Amino acid sequence: MPDITEQFHGSDLEKIEAVYHIKKEEITSFSANVNPLGISPLLRTKLAENIDCITSYPDRNYTDLKAAIAAYTGCRPEHILVGNGTTELISLFIDIVSPKKAVILGPTYSEYERSVSLCGGKTSYYPLQEADDFQLNINSFTASLSSDTDLLILCSPNNPTGTAIRRSDMRKILDVCKEKSIYVMVDETYIEFAEDASELTAIPLTEYYNNIFVLRSTSKFFACPGLRLGYAVTGNTDLFSDVDRKKNPWMIHSLAALAGQYMFRDEEYIEKTRSLISSERKRLFEAYSKSPRFRPYKPEGNFMLMKILDEKTDSHALFEKAIKEKMMIRDCSSFPFLSDRFIRICFMNPADNDRLFSCLTG
Repeated sequence: MPDITEQFHGSDLEKIEAVYHIKKEEITSFSANVNPLGISPLLRTKLAENIDCITSYPDRNYTDLKAAIAAYTGCRPEHILVGNGTTELISLFIDIVSPKKAVILGPTYSEYERSVSLCGGKTSYYPLQEADDFQLNINSFTASLSSDTDLLILCSPNNPTGTAIRRSDMRKILDVCKEKSIYVMVDETYIEFAEDASELTAIPLTEYYNNIFVLRSTSKFFACPGLRLGYAVTGNTDLFSDVDRKKNPWMIHSLAALAGQYMFRDEEYIEKTRSLISSERKRLFEAYSKSPRFRPYKPEGNFMLMKILDEKTDSHALFEKAIKEKMMIRDCSSFPFLSDRFIRICFMNPADNDRLFSCLTG
């Protein structure tokens, strides 16, 4: 195996294939954070039955899709924006807000900083502290916010720390931000995996606050990153109109629009996913906690950040060890405020999880 230090993300299987000469189909990715059950069976059947939908343009307003999302999330259809993945909606929103200064809770997803930079803005990070198990200290955090900030970016549950912000705490953040005229963007890509998602999600707050923009993805929970279907919820009618006016018509294709109408209704699949992730999250947190080699941080989503306690190894070496056995983990040394003492794994099927555990702890 080559001795390299290049950072690989969950979507980099082609690079892995080229560098390590392992067929990407043979790699079990514990880095992509995608539902191990694969796509919804109902979705698979309905897409096959309705493949001819691509012969027509999708509804420009995506009325049926928005109705399905509204029923799934409990928000109003008129508060929903759909887009070609959350990445596009992030870019659109940040372009509209055009922040001169944005504050990002870190370590987190790099696309936020990139989007702010492309709009000519500057970012500063508020670091989650290892001493606090990467849990946000709400009082200290809100006290640090200043009026020269235009935008606050939060990921909940946060990638890669796995920590989440309770809705009661999100209210406190929104209240302070409202006083200081700060927009708040909340990325809830992993919220549906959480044990108490209905108590964590900030979507209900869009009814009461006009300074919040909540993002959701179908890539992770519904295991369809290639579909490129994302959505956002905001109760700010002016902001909604600005984003809606700037986005391209038919931002998502007919198959994606149809897929959303079915995946959100597959209750058996949704419950099966939550049950699997819940049991594996608890089991693996306890298992790794007992290992003298790791310090896992309590996760809320479908992945777990771990500190490497074994001084004889680091994140690069563990990545190499796992990939030799055709398993891909996330080396977290490229995240702000982390180092080569941290890795992230996601929860897959029990047999795969056991295989990785044996590899990392053996």
